[in-house]
Amino acid sequence: MFPIRDSHPPERFPFINYLIIGITIFVFYLQLTAPDFEAFVLQYGFIPSDFDAVSPASYLPLLFAIFLHGGFMHIFSNLWFLHIFGDNVEGRFGHIPYLFFYLITGVAATFAQYFIDPTSTIPMIGASGAISGVAGAYFVLFNRSEIEAIIPIYFYIRRVTLPSWFFLGYWFVIQVFNGFGSLVIFGSETGGVAWFAHVGGFAAGWLIAVTFGKSSRSNSSSDDMQEVFSV
Repeated sequence: MFPIRDSHPPERFPFINYLIIGITIFVFYLQLTAPDFEAFVLQYGFIPSDFDAVSPASYLPLLFAIFLHGGFMHIFSNLWFLHIFGDNVEGRFGHIPYLFFYLITGVAATFAQYFIDPTSTIPMIGASGAISGVAGAYFVLFNRSEIEAIIPIYFYIRRVTLPSWFFLGYWFVIQVFNGFGSLVIFGSETGGVAWFAHVGGFAAGWLIAVTFGKSSRSNSSSDDMQEVFSV
């Protein structure tokens, strides 16, 4: 299933969400124009085996990796999901809190994958973990909204409208199943999708929304490539 739009209009202009999208596109441009794409990813991506909890420098790639992507489809799908769900979450949390929320859930997502395979030498890159956090918050805060989506059925594409809790709940279950299925290939040093980053990001976003969602809701109503783990 691929979302087209949601039924809930943003509560305020989502300029932080657009800023994140713009920065991500700019960083991808830097990747494409770098003399060596792979070297760029190795320099700024998060490599689990290189992480040292007592070294402050080890934490920078956790942030850098959120803005890196492995290809056009990778960045397009991530930013489209962010466009669909991020504006509403920003409207509910507020601009600056949303920025911190995005970065925190992105880091939490990366750590979720890190704990699964801390010895991996494959760089982790991508915004999917942070965007999964956005999806987790949307699941809590906008569970009565509807998602218009397209579903490919053999050679046909069908357009459907689904409750957001079903769309995102189904998506989360798929990530969990794929995550456990991927455990059999760890140690092979091949790239792929960091499924547990999706799971961890969604869980972090869900937890933050459950914890802070009510106060944020009241505030808003009163204030009118190659071998990499793709996250």
